[in-house]
Amino acid sequence: MKSSTFTFKDQDGVEIFVYKWEPESNPKAIVQISHGMMEHAARYERFAKALTAEGYVVYANDHRGHGKSATPEQKGLMGPNGWSGAVKSIKALTDVIKKEKPNLPVFLLGHSWGSFMAQNYIQNYGKELKGVILSGTNGKQGLLGPGLMIARGEVKKKGIDGLGTKMDGMSFNGYNKRIKNPKTKSDWLSRDEKEVEKYVNDPECGFVCKNGFFVDLLSGLKHIWSKEQEAKIPKDLPIYIFAGSEDPVSNYTKGIQELIGRYNKLGIKNLTYKFYPGGRHEMLNETNRDEVTKDTIAWLNSQL
Repeated sequence: MKSSTFTFKDQDGVEIFVYKWEPESNPKAIVQISHGMMEHAARYERFAKALTAEGYVVYANDHRGHGKSATPEQKGLMGPNGWSGAVKSIKALTDVIKKEKPNLPVFLLGHSWGSFMAQNYIQNYGKELKGVILSGTNGKQGLLGPGLMIARGEVKKKGIDGLGTKMDGMSFNGYNKRIKNPKTKSDWLSRDEKEVEKYVNDPECGFVCKNGFFVDLLSGLKHIWSKEQEAKIPKDLPIYIFAGSEDPVSNYTKGIQELIGRYNKLGIKNLTYKFYPGGRHEMLNETNRDEVTKDTIAWLNSQL
């Protein structure tokens, strides 16, 4: 496996940092990874190694406001043009990939916030992809409207750059509620204590996003889950969804089941999903991650 990094300027001039992992020879396809909120792309290296062993080239960028794509002032913000700017930035990386590897099909894997942006991506640019994988996703958020009002109120009080402590608490404080005797506030991520510990000790993970981020996020969710937007997804685009049955982000798969129902009604022809009993939010960092990785690679191979 060869690994490297590079940066590029997105459509709004934001410098985006990218990790790239390649097999030694004869790649068969690309997997572009879109990471979640309050984390960064380097966390996907183990998964990327498994993909390269199967002949996939992997590109994973740090999203705006995260990891090495963020200056201290930009940390926890989506930047120019908010949600749509962040989604277009993912598409800008696809454009870079297609210039570098013009003859290879591209799959997009999005996790959590990255999966929500991937849902928007396939509405706008679905024809660019060979398939999409949604990890730790959701299809329905309770009380989006009131949440957005509170987030906008926080922006008025503390400014776009103010720490979104109120919204952070409202979003995440209940996520451990089904876990007996949690050791950290991040136990909802995985049953693997070592993985949770790594997350907790990583200064680029688990930080509080700014108020402006929450306004952009909730506005984005409201936008992507509209009938008009979901109707734009190409009906022949292969979609694979996986999640843990104990993932609070999807309300323990209820939100994903709503999404699957809507996708089926839209007539999406190639839709596969798998729920892992007892699994939490980060299935690629779970105790059964080898099984999850194997299943994901099997799905990718089946689409080639």
